[in-house]
Amino acid sequence: MAVVLGRLLGSAFIICFGTGLYSHFLQDPLPWMVFPTRPQTLYQLTQGIHITAGIACFPLLFGKLYSVFPELFQTPPIKNFANLLERASIAIFVAASLVQISTGLLNTYQWYPFPFPFRQTHFALSFVIIGSLAIHIAVKLPLISRYWTRKRSIDADGDLMLDDEDRPLTHADVAAELAATTPEPVGPISRRVDGLTGRVMGWIDSAPPRQPKVSRRGFIATISIATAAVVTLTAGQSFRFLEALNIFAPRKHDTGPNSLPINRTAKAAQISDSAVGSDWQLAVSRGDAVKLYSYSDLTAMTQYQVDLPISCVEGWSQMASWRGVRLRDLMDGVGAHPDEDLRLTSLEVKGGYRVTEMGSEYVQDDLTLVALQLNGDKLDIDHGYPARIIAPGRPGVLQTKWLSKLEVI
Repeated sequence: MAVVLGRLLGSAFIICFGTGLYSHFLQDPLPWMVFPTRPQTLYQLTQGIHITAGIACFPLLFGKLYSVFPELFQTPPIKNFANLLERASIAIFVAASLVQISTGLLNTYQWYPFPFPFRQTHFALSFVIIGSLAIHIAVKLPLISRYWTRKRSIDADGDLMLDDEDRPLTHADVAAELAATTPEPVGPISRRVDGLTGRVMGWIDSAPPRQPKVSRRGFIATISIATAAVVTLTAGQSFRFLEALNIFAPRKHDTGPNSLPINRTAKAAQISDSAVGSDWQLAVSRGDAVKLYSYSDLTAMTQYQVDLPISCVEGWSQMASWRGVRLRDLMDGVGAHPDEDLRLTSLEVKGGYRVTEMGSEYVQDDLTLVALQLNGDKLDIDHGYPARIIAPGRPGVLQTKWLSKLEVI
């Protein structure tokens, strides 16, 4: 059972690790990195899977701990160096995993009661988890291989059937294995030991089997139902077809200004009415070439409409209809080259995403807009009025709101 749950839990952590790295490098790319802009729902899918798999880890991790719980308190605590390595990797893995999935769940609600920065800690712990998991697998590989590949079955009465004999596993089988692995007694007390061994083996063979407190099938059913429940009752914030079952996730579709949820309001970003008033201008520059656009200048340009999702790192996403000016047209106005990147500055007073950068693959994409309208209406101030960026395959935190400056870099 530990191996079966280990397969599922390990798969979930690997999925979380891969999708988490993708999200991280979208926000903090290395200089050589270029990201796909198609399909335009790519980040919506990867981050939705990331959060959903992370939530599924709760019942899988608790089930795994339950299945191996007696082994956590073995005597003696440390048998040899390999055992020390094994137990240390387990301790680190369990502790890091509990912190990781708990803080990750709290992040989906944007609640941070812990004293450390979430994003940096989440990133660092992912490597701790994968590293300790790799050590644990390496140490336990012989045992994992034995139970991963060995074919067993359950008969109609629920008994475990051996792979090489068509009969249930009995106490006699256990006794035979113990006898085969116990050293022969030596010395003057050998007859006593032989007699005692015989009585113990006879007791094992004749003793009725102990009934487990939790049946194998009941345990599997409990873990399966719990995993299915936490997934289906929260994944609706990421996947629209499960919206009707979204009971516990914090975001609902079609709610908020312009029928779209928000994370950061204009008030939280300290956006004043005067900052987005009639004298607002968007500065677009490349070196010494600078062009200023008022709101009316932007609305007078050719307008394009695209359907793109807002996909946030907290896991929620929603498709929306955007209308505005192609970013590429604004770049052409200052003579930008197709391979040049862009720096975007918001009117926000402070915040980790007040200034962001965008790779040329997004700048030149036909779907990337300086959006002025959302779902058929003028942008609400909480959605970035007078203008914001919307691009395919980008996290919501990089879809900069309250634009003030675009600089070619």
